[in-house]
Amino acid sequence: MEREIPPAACTIAGSDSGGGAGIQADLKVFQALGVWGLSVITAVTAQNTREVRGISLVDPGMVALQVQAVLAEFEIRAFKTGMLGAAETIRAIGRELPESVPLVVDPVMVSTSRHALMEKDAWQDLVECLLPRATVVTPNIDEAEVLSGIRPIQTLEEAREAGLRILDLGPRHVLVKGGHLPGDEAPDLLLAPGKEWVIATTRLPVTVHGAGCCYSAALCAHLAMGCTARDAFSRSKDYMDRLIRASVRAPSGVHVLFPSP
Repeated sequence: MEREIPPAACTIAGSDSGGGAGIQADLKVFQALGVWGLSVITAVTAQNTREVRGISLVDPGMVALQVQAVLAEFEIRAFKTGMLGAAETIRAIGRELPESVPLVVDPVMVSTSRHALMEKDAWQDLVECLLPRATVVTPNIDEAEVLSGIRPIQTLEEAREAGLRILDLGPRHVLVKGGHLPGDEAPDLLLAPGKEWVIATTRLPVTVHGAGCCYSAALCAHLAMGCTARDAFSRSKDYMDRLIRASVRAPSGVHVLFPSP
């Protein structure tokens, strides 16, 4: 008996040979949440949970061709971007993405192991080409400091001010992830013009590789299923709390997520 293909979501990101982040993590989350996962690979990395040993960027023309190929067949209901690497790649993606489709921008700049994943000044192209088109931008505290110019961000109020500055750059929503803020709780703040929502969960005593990728992939999946940004935030925050509680320990001692429904 024939079945209809599930709603499709597409991740545009780098490959993680360790399987805990990037394209591999995004596709696992998509599958777990019941959406059809498509991918556009921007970079191949040689990494594990300890380190990034090397990065090979995919030619921007090939990145654009991948976007064209998936759009030619599938009705993509949401995109997300992760590691983009280079300014030219960012500009190529900006030219190809349809403006009518929800977009989650995870402004990946540095890996969990503190290896640079974006060319030095490429974040400025991210601001100009992708942030004004984003449904949700999902910076962690380090990324929010770069995008907002506010340093350091150590309180929820400072995270709010940074988020408002990022909101002025054009996205419809900004989700400032508070996992790196001090305290016993991890508060995440979703901002829209004139609105805000905060959800805090208990901080768990583990270092997790790939959590940001999985979080933005969950947001993308829920948007693809027709959720509002507010509902996608609530569902994804709850999902991430459950994933982190069920995380598994890699040989390095760092935890990785094992996406399940």
